[in-house]
Amino acid sequence: MVEIVESSESGSGLLNSPQVKHGSLPEEDSIHRQVSSFGSSGSRNTSPLGRIGSRNTSPSRQKVVKTKPRGLDEETVTTFAKVVQPDVQMEDNIWAMLPEDLLNEILARVPPFMIFRLRSVCKRWNSILQDHSFLKFHSQVPSHGPCLLTFWKNSQTPQCSVFSLPLKQWFRIPFTFLPQWAFWLVGSSGGLVCFSGLDVLTFKTLVCNPLTQTWRTLPSMHYNQQRQLLMVVDRKDRSFKVIATSDIYGDRSLPTEVYDSKIDKWSLHQTMPAVNLCSSKMAFCDSRLYLETLSPLGLMMYRLDTGQWEHIPAKFPRSLLDGYLVAGTHKRLFLVGRIGLYSTLQSMRIWELDHTKVVWVEISRMPPRYFRALLRLSAERFECFGQDNLICFTSWNQGKGLLYDVDKKVWSWIAGCALQSYNSQVCFYEPRFDASIY
Repeated sequence: MVEIVESSESGSGLLNSPQVKHGSLPEEDSIHRQVSSFGSSGSRNTSPLGRIGSRNTSPSRQKVVKTKPRGLDEETVTTFAKVVQPDVQMEDNIWAMLPEDLLNEILARVPPFMIFRLRSVCKRWNSILQDHSFLKFHSQVPSHGPCLLTFWKNSQTPQCSVFSLPLKQWFRIPFTFLPQWAFWLVGSSGGLVCFSGLDVLTFKTLVCNPLTQTWRTLPSMHYNQQRQLLMVVDRKDRSFKVIATSDIYGDRSLPTEVYDSKIDKWSLHQTMPAVNLCSSKMAFCDSRLYLETLSPLGLMMYRLDTGQWEHIPAKFPRSLLDGYLVAGTHKRLFLVGRIGLYSTLQSMRIWELDHTKVVWVEISRMPPRYFRALLRLSAERFECFGQDNLICFTSWNQGKGLLYDVDKKVWSWIAGCALQSYNSQVCFYEPRFDASIY
């Protein structure tokens, strides 16, 4: 039986307390308010008991307080008087006779990470979580919301922690069910996580569902070498694809290969034209795969529907030091990177590709205090990735995570020690029980 444990250790690579620093401020506002580093809410104390000399207020008076993030913006109503609710006695004989379809619907609405706690309630509940009727209800329930999956190895043992943005908590997921290979994280999509690595001297690719603790290896490619991979899941079609571009050593003579789970095999496609890549980082947006290129300057785009490569002459902004392509929603493609040759003049900026004019348009800048806290030295390395118009920045040396909501234009820190491991790999993750590895 698998159990997910909330982190309470300070030295285990997890968060001490399940919270997020609420330093979330709109970009255009001046940042002068001090925010508490700890606390389950980002709102200040409005209770009369916490203010000396305040007048008595009617218990019926209410105040609307905005709290962020929880997916990431919501309003909660707080009262000035505490209402005591009487305890409700749970009749065992009534709850034991719940119809199975009603029980399935109730469990399907429980946050995925909490369901593991319920598996030990009784054998019936444990079996229901693996039942097809429960998975059907679960697939119809709205997504839990974005999460951050952090993967690293401790003494060659795979370790995984997941931070739930809606719950603002870290959870540890046991990854001992995976084989003892020398593998690394490729990415996540639709509830599945993809890894690639070496089993002795053989290059292999595996796909797993961390919640169901299931995994399998994919068939070998036609040209079975260490390749740059990207996985995409089609939830409507209940299938997934893995795209393999050039190998990790830059050999562009290899044809592009695509694995389709519906036919369980790799297919050969056009070889990428001879270009000089800026980075191995890829972004998948609107059934298209994008790569940055130096020569010719711009982007290489791979169309998944036709299997063809195409060059896009989108010139990069001047003085761009390092750039990351990030896919957004509704065909939006972002470029994130540092500008400036000297440390005192550097800044982090975000551009969006204008597909009509084929130019990068600046849409946001990281506030200076966030930039200085994230990267204290000009040569420090950072990682950047995104999902659903959310962009996450992680610093290797500082062990910090910063989240930016493109739509709301809000920056917020992600507190926790799970990002402090030097060899940790992080990606966005959507927890789903109904994500099948076949």
